Amino acid sequence: MNDSVPRRASLEVLRAEASDELAVLIQERLRGGEDPWDFMEDLPSIDELVVYLLRADNIAANDGVRPSAARNYRVLRQIALEYPELTPAVWGLLGEQRHRRWDPRVADAS
Repeated sequence: MNDSVPRRASLEVLRAEASDELAVLIQERLRGGEDPWDFMEDLPSIDELVVYLLRADNIAANDGVRPSAARNYRVLRQIALEYPELTPAVWGLLGEQRHRRWDPRVADAS
């Protein structure tokens, strides 16, 4: 079991990719007729998206196996160690109870 995060790009590039992804999410929801006042606060931040992208890379590198809670903690902690600027986002994701539709913990509950 490899918990290391594959280093794919600089944080600036990852944030630019996440910003593009967030713009697409916003555009899709607007085209779907949703009011931005209703959904903007539910969207992940740029750094949260970067953490999820890095986590997804780790899952893909592990043959697509979704991590257990303990492994998820180790992977997210490793992301914080390898990308110190993402530490607040990582600890926020680890420590908060989420009720966002995009959060994997919410998706697993349904």
